[in-house]
Amino acid sequence: MATQSTWRGQLIELLLIFFFFFFFFNFISIYCFAEVEFNVVPEKHAAFFIFGDSFLDAGNNNYINTTTLDQANFWPYGQTHFRFPTGRFSDGRLVSDFIAEFAKLPLIPPFLQPGFHHYHNGANFASAGAGALSETFHGSVIELKTQIKYFREVVVTWLKRKLGKAEGGLMVSKAVYLFSIGTNDYMSLFLTNSSTFLKSHSKSQYIELVIGNLSTSIKEVYDSGGRKFGFLNLPPIGCSPGMRDEDGGCLEELSAYTSVHNQRLVKLLQDLEKQLKGFKYSLYDFSSSLTHRMENPFKYGLKEGKEACCGTGRFRGVFSCGGRRGVKEFELCRNPNEHIFWDSYHLTENLHKQLAHELWRGSSSRHSSLKYLFQTI
Repeated sequence: MATQSTWRGQLIELLLIFFFFFFFFNFISIYCFAEVEFNVVPEKHAAFFIFGDSFLDAGNNNYINTTTLDQANFWPYGQTHFRFPTGRFSDGRLVSDFIAEFAKLPLIPPFLQPGFHHYHNGANFASAGAGALSETFHGSVIELKTQIKYFREVVVTWLKRKLGKAEGGLMVSKAVYLFSIGTNDYMSLFLTNSSTFLKSHSKSQYIELVIGNLSTSIKEVYDSGGRKFGFLNLPPIGCSPGMRDEDGGCLEELSAYTSVHNQRLVKLLQDLEKQLKGFKYSLYDFSSSLTHRMENPFKYGLKEGKEACCGTGRFRGVFSCGGRRGVKEFELCRNPNEHIFWDSYHLTENLHKQLAHELWRGSSSRHSSLKYLFQTI
């Protein structure tokens, strides 16, 4: 019995040693393989870098010192797709999330997300409330200038240092850079006490400041090696539930600012294409696409073109979604997919998906398709 017991003990000991080494070496091989795979840039691969405001913010404002006015990390934000709040100002995914999917990329994480240090698929620098001007909601957001600074740090400290100057530089030139910025620069004139600033700038001067700052940022990305750019013009924000006047009409003065801005944006991009060698761009008419849906919701499979899904007051235009912005009580619609607007200023996931398909496909013009930019590697 003693001999049999010893034999069994030795067998168990040998089996334990075998399984230990088996799992240990498998773990090491899987880990090493994952590391190699994670750092390899596929031969035909275009990274995706995103700059802008709440329309594209995937959660950067979760990690800065700001107020709930510029955050969406609480219920019911994120309820449709993620089933929990991610910091996105929608019930689910954003345009940039769908574009990443169409380009066969994973979701692009917010740059400030803890533990995110690998950028071969790109990075999202967008910040809710941000504008092209540093003065816009200063101190509460990540201004465009800082977003560009973060991008340049990624290029210098990770892409070119980790991958090497040649390979890192190639990746930067292959990447696509998406911009959606400017709305807050004009909204802030109507949401905050800007009388002093307005007195020192005419409407045209103010718009030139915004366009000038945007131009500077684009050129900084170009100087870092970027060549392929996507842009969304400004939506009719004066017709959003949170900006409509007492009679339910659009805030025409605000609409006038965004209309002139969109005209200047067209001219800016045409000029940059002439000035900058290899500069390619896609410009999506966000303004017209959203206006058409607001005026003809049924045509696009929608039922409500003016009223938000989440909020209070007329058109649910009071920015109270989630109950953490001063007004605790709020209403929530049953089916966000039937609405254009998720909250007082932002869109539902269904709308983001519709717009993303248009942005991706574009038209026959090479200036209107993000797909064209991703495929010209």
